[in-house]
Amino acid sequence: MAKVCIVGCGAMGSVYAGLMASAGHEVHAVTPWKEHVDAINANGLRVSGYSGERRVRLASASVDTAGIGPCDLVIIATKAFDVEAAAQAAAPLLKPDTVVQTIQNGVGSPERVARFIDPGQLAVGVVGGYGASLPEWGHVHHNGLAVTWFGAYAGLPRTALEASAEVWRSSGFDVALHDDVSSMVWKKVIMNVAYSGTAGLTELTIGQIIEHPEAWRIASGCAQEAVDVSRSLGVELGLPDPIAHVRALGGKIPGARPSMLLDLQAGRRCEVDAINGAIVRLGKEQGVPTPVNDVVVALIRAKESERLRP
Repeated sequence: MAKVCIVGCGAMGSVYAGLMASAGHEVHAVTPWKEHVDAINANGLRVSGYSGERRVRLASASVDTAGIGPCDLVIIATKAFDVEAAAQAAAPLLKPDTVVQTIQNGVGSPERVARFIDPGQLAVGVVGGYGASLPEWGHVHHNGLAVTWFGAYAGLPRTALEASAEVWRSSGFDVALHDDVSSMVWKKVIMNVAYSGTAGLTELTIGQIIEHPEAWRIASGCAQEAVDVSRSLGVELGLPDPIAHVRALGGKIPGARPSMLLDLQAGRRCEVDAINGAIVRLGKEQGVPTPVNDVVVALIRAKESERLRP
C-alpha cells in the first residue's frame, strides 16, 4: 500500500482520499477548510454517490503539511490560483522517488508547479465527469468517475508514472496514461470551458444546460472557441467532433454543478481566469476571436465581485 498526501482536499480531493483510504492506502488530507478537517477527524470522511456509500478514516487531516513526512505519492488538487503555494508547501512531503501529480482545471498549472518541484518527479492529471460537491463538512458526494488520465510532465520515468497510476486503479479508478499531454489537457479544457462559465452565470446543472437551447448555444460557443484556440496552438485533439464529445461527456453527469458555480454560490473565488479566461488570453495571443468567452468572462467577474464583496 502507498503513503499518499492530497494537498487541496476539497470536493474532488475528498473523492480521491475517500476511495484511496477505502482501498487500504495511508492517506493524509490537507485543506485550508478547518471545518472540513474537524469533521473528518471527528467522524471520518463520508463518500456518497456513484461509488456507493462509505465512511473511512484517514491517516490524518490537517490544514498544513507539518508532521506528515515523505510520501510515495503527492496529489496537488488545489484550485489553479493556489498551485504555487501548494507546490511550496509540498516540499516536506517529497523524497527522491516521490511522484507528484498536479490536477487542476484549465491550462498553465503544471508549468507553475514545476517552478518549485523537480519536473522529473511531476505528472499532469486530468479528471472529468466526477460532479463532486461537499453537501456538508466531512461529506463528499460525486456523480461519476468518467475520466482519470495522467501523463509525464517532463522526464518522469514510465515506471514511476505506472506505479502512481496503480494507486488509483487499486482504489477503483479507471486510469489511462497519455504520451501527448497537451492533447490530454485540452480535451478536458474544452469540457470545462463549455460548462463552467455557462453554469456560473445561469446556475443550471450540466444536464439543464444541454437541454436548454439558449444555454447550450453559449456553452457550445465557448467550447468551439477553445477548439479554435487549441488548433492555432497545434494541439491535436484526436476527436472527430469535439462539440459532440463535450455534449456526450456532459450527458453522463446531468445533475452535476461545475465547481465554478459552486464557488460563486458559496461566495468563494472561482477559476474563471484559468478556464474561460485562458481561452480569451490565448485567443488574443494567437489572433483567434473569442467573443462568446469574452462576454462570459466579463459577466462572471462581475458576478464574482458582488459575491465576494464583504
